[in-house]
Amino acid sequence: MGYSRGFKTELMIKKIFYGWWIILACMIINLYVSSILFFGFTAFIDPLIKEFGWSYTQVSFAVSLRGMEMGIFAPLIGFLTDRYGARRLMLVGVLAVGLGLILFSRTQSLLMFYGVILLLGFGAGGCTTVVTTTVVATWFKKNLGKALGLMSTGFGASGVMIPLIVWLIDTFQWRTTLLLLGVGFLILGIPLVFVIRDKPEDYGFLPDGEPGLPGSPQEKGKPEKSPIRFSEALRHRSFLYLNLAEVVRMMLVMGVVTHSMPYLNNLGMSRAAAGLVVAGIPLSSIIGRLGYGWLADRFPKRYVLALAFGVMGLGMLAFSYAAVPGMILLFLLFFPPSFGGSMVLRGTILREYFGRDYLGKMLGIVMGSAAMGGIVGPTLAGWVFDSIGSYQILWLAFAGAISLAVLLVLRVKP
Repeated sequence: MGYSRGFKTELMIKKIFYGWWIILACMIINLYVSSILFFGFTAFIDPLIKEFGWSYTQVSFAVSLRGMEMGIFAPLIGFLTDRYGARRLMLVGVLAVGLGLILFSRTQSLLMFYGVILLLGFGAGGCTTVVTTTVVATWFKKNLGKALGLMSTGFGASGVMIPLIVWLIDTFQWRTTLLLLGVGFLILGIPLVFVIRDKPEDYGFLPDGEPGLPGSPQEKGKPEKSPIRFSEALRHRSFLYLNLAEVVRMMLVMGVVTHSMPYLNNLGMSRAAAGLVVAGIPLSSIIGRLGYGWLADRFPKRYVLALAFGVMGLGMLAFSYAAVPGMILLFLLFFPPSFGGSMVLRGTILREYFGRDYLGKMLGIVMGSAAMGGIVGPTLAGWVFDSIGSYQILWLAFAGAISLAVLLVLRVKP
């Protein structure tokens, strides 16, 4: 009780809504994890193949395995977040990622490699998208598009670390790089977890920093009620469409992100130049995360999401012809901002249509569905390249597949 009063007073004195500090902490954690396990993982593929002699399909399957595990655990993590709060889940996730990276540096076999990837997938699921989106959506409502856009810039800003990761691998080898990254995350991530607070009502506020009701017995705001029961939400047609659209989106994103460096190297681009292109993917996504988040607060969210998917398709088409001068630039202008913005829009639509009481559960289910696409994308890309020595046919097929996601989200209604 006294702790809540003191915390509320501190918020009022500083004149900065504490939700923004939570966004900052989530943003930094997202940045670090995604730079290694999502956008930067492509830099480890060729060194692993060179040392162990594995095929692209075998290494790509590890990414799919991580996606499958995150898909299986995402609904569970959503349930646990709603029940026990974000901070506890994030602490477990940070510990798992830090220790997993250290174990990764000691990998000696393909089986051990797969086991470490499973541990990293579990940890990443516990301290990134499902949990960070849920806690931010708990602290914001009217400004949710901007809040989630800002929080998700951590994923985009991870691009600044990719040239560093490539340099560390080329200079100190991949094992030392992973050891340094694992220890660094434990040192940085654990203090950031303790910045997280689960609900503004616990400190006398409503979402967006609105003051709680005067005279409330425990200085708490009036709890917000969801417009629909959880069981009804699961059967809602719009929820099904969102899940299917996420399958398509994640298939494209994971296929491209995982194989971008091998693809560009195969076209004759150096590792250093390809690393800069890969770094540009998350960095240019920041434009979409903020821009589409801003649009989501002003226009019907399903139309904004359909626009994002359509522009993604144009970017995928440009990526298919990356050997043509100027196409890489068009790819960076179209694809990353749109897939970054679609991540923001996914959370805002769930929050607006179904409320926040079980947002973690619903987001976890959507993430689980998306993981199915994340499993197919990288493995399919690796198999296609091993089979015919080219990625282009698959990239063109992906460009056509995104039109299905456009049609699905246009059918989403409150």
